[in-house]
Order: sequence, then structure tokens, then C-alpha cells
Amino acid sequence: MKAEVIPFKGLRYNLDIVGDISKVTTPPYDIISKEEQEYFYNLSPYNSIRLELPKELPGDNEEYNKYKRAGETLREWLDQKALLREKQDCYYIYQQEFQLDNNKTYTRTGIIGLVRLEEFSKGIILPHENTLSKPKADRLQLMRACNANFSQVFGLYDDSKQEIPTLIKDCFINHKPDIVLEKSVVGSIERIWIVDDAALTQKISEAFKGKKIYIADGHHRYETALAYRDELKSKNPNHTGKELYNYVMMTLVDMKDPGLVVLPTHRMVNNIKNFDLDSLLEKFDKNFIVEEYKVENYSLTKKQQTIQEILDKMGLHTFVLYSGERQSLYSLSLKSVDVMREYHPNRHSSYLNLDVSILHTLILDELLDIGEKELAEQKNLEYTHSITEGVDEVEKGNQQMTFFMSPTSVRQIQDVSLANEKMPQKSTYFYPKLITGLVFNKFC
Repeated sequence: MKAEVIPFKGLRYNLDIVGDISKVTTPPYDIISKEEQEYFYNLSPYNSIRLELPKELPGDNEEYNKYKRAGETLREWLDQKALLREKQDCYYIYQQEFQLDNNKTYTRTGIIGLVRLEEFSKGIILPHENTLSKPKADRLQLMRACNANFSQVFGLYDDSKQEIPTLIKDCFINHKPDIVLEKSVVGSIERIWIVDDAALTQKISEAFKGKKIYIADGHHRYETALAYRDELKSKNPNHTGKELYNYVMMTLVDMKDPGLVVLPTHRMVNNIKNFDLDSLLEKFDKNFIVEEYKVENYSLTKKQQTIQEILDKMGLHTFVLYSGERQSLYSLSLKSVDVMREYHPNRHSSYLNLDVSILHTLILDELLDIGEKELAEQKNLEYTHSITEGVDEVEKGNQQMTFFMSPTSVRQIQDVSLANEKMPQKSTYFYPKLITGLVFNKFC
């Protein structure tokens, strides 16, 4: 069995009523702070935050709460025709153009469609990380109240023959996009092309039939959709498997897409009692080759450049430590990955070879006592995607040290997923995030 991907009649904003599309879109709900939530609420009475991340109010209870208000809001917008459903089943080509710190411009191209929900045990939809129960409970209540997907799960597929990218390219190469957002809330240029030609949508669906889908981002949303499907299935004596609740909205990107970027997530360490740098450096000698780089009188920018140069030069299984104590950087290069087998005798080699697994096992847990319990309680560790922030936070005294690392590769994500392994939390960061508000999926 392989993945089933189908077009759908999406819900889109009626710009004649809501106005500027940039005023109604948001980043993913799980990276929005309370302050940002308030900002988006004030940006437009039609902002998608009111559906995806509704406010809690005093007096909320089980009978009436933020989820029920989101459901009411959705029905009101449908009645007002602020949201319109497509007349035909469509795919949506979704393109994001963006720049990184290296000033290079990238373009990531995906396709939004519905993917049939499958249990992970079938090996059709493949995860790479574990989930937490609290976020899933929150999303499930929202799905019950709204019968909708407001944001997409981000999925990857491997297309060695490049059939799907070729079909997608034929759609947009000679056509103007139907939606353009020149500066999105995640800093990218967003473009959407609507594909409603029945013959073409069928070709796209057929091309996906031989594929597995790898979840890049949105594991909680996917598992919530599975739970919701099971709920509705148990209540429906006429269940056929064709109902829309059997599917989840996803953006699917080819693993070889030139704009597919995974950024590293560096580890900032704090509140280590009796921390002694000399003692730590001695302990590194057991498993790592340590080199010191003096950065005294270096500017913040120069330090950032030096760290990146070390990571680029050293490659796999190398980390850079900055503690600020001696104005030195330390590169830590693993002597042999074989040592990982001693700590994890039953884990697959794809897990043992991950830089993030090595860092967590041999340094954070073994040397700094930051184990699974501390990680679950969010003690001692904070995360950043920015080398500059990682250095600056140490120099300001907010962090004791930062471990800088290279990003996990797409191939590693595929290998771990196929091996039915799970990565440590915060192992991947696909940039940019998919934005919410371009298209919704209503089940009924």
C-alpha cells in the first residue's frame, strides 16, 4: 500500500470582503506568543488566528470556550461569504521565495492536497519524532468544534523520476499565480496557483500512488487528525472511508526540491550547578578531538562567521562550544561513532549517526546531566536557530554556554523514518514555516 493524495474543494478568503490577504494570514499556531496572538487579533476581524488559535476568556468552561467560539466564527464567515468554497476539486501549488543569512535566494515549491490518514504502523506515512499529549488534546478540541484543518501538515516525498515536480512546473511556469503575498508573516514571498483541470489533477493523484509520505513538520496535527477520524468513524454506521474526515490537508514537497532547507537548532545551556569549564574540557577528551580557537576582540559578527567556518570545514559529527569564559571557541570532533553503540545497543545506525543524537548522548546527558527527565521538564536547555543569538545570549550572561551544530540532512530524516526510529526533540527546522490562511479544508 502507498499514499493516497487527492484534490479538494478548499475554503479561501473572499478578498472583496476581507481585503488584504497579508492581514489575515499568520505563522503556525505553535510558534505564536501571547503578544503575537494579540497583534494578529487586532490586525483584522477576519484574521485566521481567530480560527487557529482562539483566545481564552474569563468564564470559559466546558460548555462554552475558545473552541466553541472558533466554530461560531467559522460559521459566521461562511454565512457572510468571507470564506468561499471552490466549485471544483483543486490542488494548490504553493511556492515560497526567501533569503537566508548568506543572502542567497531560494524558492521552495510544494503542492497542497488531501492525504489519506494512515496508521504509522502501515509504513505509508512516516514520522521522525515523538509527540506530546497536551498539544494533541488542544488540537482535537478545535477539530471537534470546527470540523476543519486550518493549517497544513508539512510532508516530503521521494520522486526519483521527477514526475510530480514536472507536472507541477507545467502548471505554474507559464501562468501568473492566483494569490501573491509579497511579504508574508514568515518573511517570504508566497505564491499560490490553483489547479482545477480534472485531467491534470488526476495525473497528479496517480503520480503520488507509488509514494511514501515523510512528515517534516506537523506531527501533532497529523496524530490529532487520526484520532478525530477514529472518533467520527466509530459514530458513523454508514462509514465508507471516502468521507473527508479520512484525510488531512498537507503541503507536499519533493525531497530534491532546490528550495528545501533544513536549519540547525543550536543548544543553549543554563543553570548547571558548579559548572567548571576546565573540568568539562578534560572530559571531552574521552570521545572528542578538541581544538581551541581564540576569538578575543572579535566582533559578534566575526565570531558568528568563525563558528560557521569551523562547522563547514569539519563537517559531520563536529560541534562548536562557546562559553565566553576565555573568549575562545572549542571544536569538538567525535573520534569514532562506534561509541554510540555502547549507549544505545538496540538503536538503528541511522539514529546513532545523527549529530543531535551524539550531542544529547555523549555531551548533554553524559557530561552535563541533562537527560530525558530534564528535557521533558524543559530544564537547563533552550534552543536557537541563530549562531549570533547563541553567542550573544552567552555574552549577556543569560546562558552558560552554547553548543553549535550542523543541520540534520533530508536524507538523514528519510533514513530515520524508514528505520522506524524517532529523533530527539528539536532535531529539524524546515525554513520557512508554512503560513496559515491561504486555504482551509472543511470536512462538511
